[in-house]
Amino acid sequence: MTVSVVQFGGSNCDRDAVRALDRIGVDAERVWHEDGLPADTEGVVLPGGFSYGDYLRAGAMAAHSPIMNEVREAAEAGIPVLGVCNGAQIGSESRLTPGAFTTNASARFQCEHVHLRVENADTPWTAAYEAGEVVSLPIAHGEGRFEIEDERYEALVDDDRVLFRYCDADGDVTDAANPNGSTGNVAGVLGESKNVAVLMPHPERASLEELGGVDGQGVLEGFA
Repeated sequence: MTVSVVQFGGSNCDRDAVRALDRIGVDAERVWHEDGLPADTEGVVLPGGFSYGDYLRAGAMAAHSPIMNEVREAAEAGIPVLGVCNGAQIGSESRLTPGAFTTNASARFQCEHVHLRVENADTPWTAAYEAGEVVSLPIAHGEGRFEIEDERYEALVDDDRVLFRYCDADGDVTDAANPNGSTGNVAGVLGESKNVAVLMPHPERASLEELGGVDGQGVLEGFA
């Protein structure tokens, strides 16, 4: 599989994503957004960073890059697409996934390791885990608060499209374990199909034992 990691002006996790994918045997390459998706693209990563300096809203300007039309077409064709942190914001702004990511409840940039509970293990992005399993991933965001209207949130839950929730080390979903005030402690969601997912925590930053663990590797295995 060849995964295109889309690089926008301000992206800063593109190299990390490529290296993390290479470690699990997935061929990945950085693609500058103005160049479009290569013809052999079999997967897409929208990486973290600060595309366009987060002007207007995080991810808002990148969502209007012409390459995002290609990403949407790829997603509709069944190609796996993963948005991480700023990539999740871009995915949301592009309507690849429901809801929006807004300023953290603390109004501060949150950079820390958090616990996540796996809500749905029947997806490519979570097949490496068990439902209810608790994993640890780092976050680094100022606009990571997932918000969605009540009715749409209920539909999201009913459709089993919540991938991860912020929790404590014991797997309890509590306000204290919610680092940014996200609705329902949601940390990651699916699009209308299982091949599209976005999440605020960084799986690529949790893929080396030397850097604190490999809990994020299972998410990236969705491409494999």
